[in-house]
Amino acid sequence: MFSSHLFSLLGGVLIGLAAWLLLAALGRVAGISGIAADALLPGAAERAWRWAFLAGLVAAGTLAAPWLGVPAPTPQPVLRLVAAGLLVGFGTVLGSGCTSGHGVCGLGRRSPRSLAATAVFMAAGIATVFVARSLA
Repeated sequence: MFSSHLFSLLGGVLIGLAAWLLLAALGRVAGISGIAADALLPGAAERAWRWAFLAGLVAAGTLAAPWLGVPAPTPQPVLRLVAAGLLVGFGTVLGSGCTSGHGVCGLGRRSPRSLAATAVFMAAGIATVFVARSLA
């Protein structure tokens, strides 16, 4: 069976390939928050490819689950999950994109704005883990 390193490598290759294919085929950046937001907005242009992309994300996970197994989630209080979702959404709006748009696609296109955004994302993530582990 694959080691965790090979799974990580394969996942990274597939994410990079998907981002490149979307950029090469449609000239679009694979920023998931923007894709999802525009798929849900009434009257947004080019909704069909956005829904197809999102359906592909769900389908790939569904097809891989029986083969790879489904990770057991750690139970969390509902209020914590809602707060986390709202904070992530706020951060996505504040940062004009998400980690997939800035970290995967923006850095690949050598965008200085994406480099700054990714550095802030990483610093915030490191600080959050540090605080969360200190309080536990």
